[in-house]
Amino acid sequence: MSVPDSVAAALGLVFLVGFVPLLPTEPVLISCGVLAASGKLPLQWVVITAITSCVLADLVNYGIGRRLGHPAIAKFAQRRTPALVLEWIKDRLARNAEPILIGGRWLPGGGTIGAVLCGSLRFPLRRFAMASTIGCTLWCLYATLLGYLGGELADDDIPLALGVSLGIAAVLSLPASMFLRAQRRRALPAETAVALDIDDDPDLEPVAG
Repeated sequence: MSVPDSVAAALGLVFLVGFVPLLPTEPVLISCGVLAASGKLPLQWVVITAITSCVLADLVNYGIGRRLGHPAIAKFAQRRTPALVLEWIKDRLARNAEPILIGGRWLPGGGTIGAVLCGSLRFPLRRFAMASTIGCTLWCLYATLLGYLGGELADDDIPLALGVSLGIAAVLSLPASMFLRAQRRRALPAETAVALDIDDDPDLEPVAG
């Protein structure tokens, strides 16, 4: 495969994972950041592609929420972790809409849930689009530059760079994981919370975006 074809394929993958909900966006952006540090990908185009796809996905999900309303929201209540994220965003959306929509991107499925919820609640599209653009930009820069930093620190050793970057990402995801555990304990009756081994729940694996 020629270099231009390789770049096009990589950017296509970036667009795909940014646009399709719940695909592993963070590992892909980190990997592309590592490749950008070694000169194999253009960093600016990775970032631009990722931001564009994430914003477009938000607008599509906003439209889904606006058209389908509560049935679309009900889909997120079928698994416990998305339900907790949904309740957290919904409770705070009226008071601090833009900061919540931006910060929610670091929670599992937070970007998708926030977009569908805003559509179902008829949240003003202009305000949502602005918050989405800011949140997507910060999120995509965070993930891509994290990979780029790992590539720089590892001095073109790509496997080591990936390990370093993904390790840092895992550490940085701990606050979100702790937050979800705290939310779950509050949602459970006291006696159930004592008996439940929360750490064994696969829903609590952090998947941000």
